[in-house]
Amino acid sequence: MSAKRFEPSKIFIYLLLFLGTLAVLVPLINLLAISLTDPAQAHLMDGLSLIPKQFSLVHYEVLLRNPLVYGGILNSIWITAAGTFLNLLLTTMAAYVIAKNRFYGKGAVVVFLIIIMVFEPGLIPEYLLVKELNLLNTYTSLILYKGVNVYYLFIMMRYFQDVPDELLEAAKIDGAGHLRIYTSIMLPLSKAGIATLGLFYGVFHWNEYFRGMIYISSQEKWPLQVVLRQFVIRQDNTTILGGYENMFGGQAVDFESLQAGTIIIAIVPLLLIYPLILKYYTKGAMEGGVKE
Repeated sequence: MSAKRFEPSKIFIYLLLFLGTLAVLVPLINLLAISLTDPAQAHLMDGLSLIPKQFSLVHYEVLLRNPLVYGGILNSIWITAAGTFLNLLLTTMAAYVIAKNRFYGKGAVVVFLIIIMVFEPGLIPEYLLVKELNLLNTYTSLILYKGVNVYYLFIMMRYFQDVPDELLEAAKIDGAGHLRIYTSIMLPLSKAGIATLGLFYGVFHWNEYFRGMIYISSQEKWPLQVVLRQFVIRQDNTTILGGYENMFGGQAVDFESLQAGTIIIAIVPLLLIYPLILKYYTKGAMEGGVKE
């Protein structure tokens, strides 16, 4: 048997991937270690500490007992779930109509979508529209935003175009209408694309804070990212620590550890969802292969 040929290019690529992985993991592990360190030992932690000094969950107790934090988690879950569902529904329906149907003015519609993608309306007209619709300080203002991302729409259209027209013609001969074709043929054969866009839309809604900060005035309706910004960026400790002395008998907490814990709480849901979506993406890609 011949020995494997030494390939410096592969070693270089693996080294880059390893360094990239470290660059992502080390800060996250450091934040986790800081958040799990006892408040009395927190000052001993630095930017390279990866193991907690004297393990303690007191900072997470402070955070999760705060109605603003667990309320923000629930608000973000609702906004992300409802927004992603609406995004996928509108995007896939529009993609099916444009990619697999002929109608008068189809070219004009595509050109209009491209114009929208290139020249998005500014924040002021958007705010005035939300205000005119009486959607200020409502979850709906965040759920409806970016109902259809035109760039993602074109991606979905590409997936739908790969579905053979003969399959749709056979379904029409058997009496299937557009709704049946859309739900029973187009969606099952495009699981990979739907999973990909679902991931994109979900991450967008979960991480959105700017419009939550502008449109939502009631603190109890704040998504988690707005709470995170208020505490971590603006250093508003009273947002998180109001009355903590009464809950913990005056036990001191470390502000930096609380900030690290808030960041971890905001990141963990995405870290849990990524492997599930990627697994589904692989499965969908295999099932979506149709040969004529």
